[in-house]
Amino acid sequence: MSEQTAHRKVALVTGANKGIGRGAAEQLAALGMTVLVGARDPQRGAQAAAELRAAGGDVHAVTLDVTDPATVREAARQIEERFGRLDVLVNNAGISGSGQVSPEDAHDQVPSTVDLDMVRAVLETNVLGVISVTNAMLPLLRRSPAPRIVNVSSHAASLALNSDLDGPLAALLPSAAYTPSKSALTALTVQYAKELRKDGILVNAAAPGFVDTDSNNHTGFLTIAQGAAVLVRLATLGADGPTG
Repeated sequence: MSEQTAHRKVALVTGANKGIGRGAAEQLAALGMTVLVGARDPQRGAQAAAELRAAGGDVHAVTLDVTDPATVREAARQIEERFGRLDVLVNNAGISGSGQVSPEDAHDQVPSTVDLDMVRAVLETNVLGVISVTNAMLPLLRRSPAPRIVNVSSHAASLALNSDLDGPLAALLPSAAYTPSKSALTALTVQYAKELRKDGILVNAAAPGFVDTDSNNHTGFLTIAQGAAVLVRLATLGADGPTG
């Protein structure tokens, strides 16, 4: 790490080669952070990082599959070797389990007929993957003077909204995979916040809203920049900011 970049905050965004993750990486880089684009596919990660560098950001690619502990450990090793610490972790990587469909068309997630292998795959990425990455990066985050963890959840995670059968989520089909995975992630966020608050690590979850991305076949009405903005706000909270 050069003297020129030694003062920069270092941020890792998982699943950042496209969508909301890439939007968050772009905005964090615009704030002057060194941003690491985590991506399962090395080529896609490298391409995204190159494009963000061309726009003026200090951005680098890191091969990272949240369901593969070996790549998680290697990513942590590379970050330690190159930067010595991590200031921001954005756990953005996630899957819907239904491919590119609108939530109201996710018939394969109806609880009474859902494929258990799908449920396992979604939980493996959206919940266990967050635990894997967070725990691997915690030693690096503890070296930061102002560490922040942001988990990307969803309005679908809300038990209150889902329990309102005439409310804003009423049109969505029941979901046994994606929706419970995000509810679990929100609960997990609170548990990490409880454990880590004594260390000054602020841990929060954000629901970016219905953003126009591949995961909903581009049916969302918010832009990627709008969805990413809430993640960036939580990633840059002051010492008196909320946690949990």
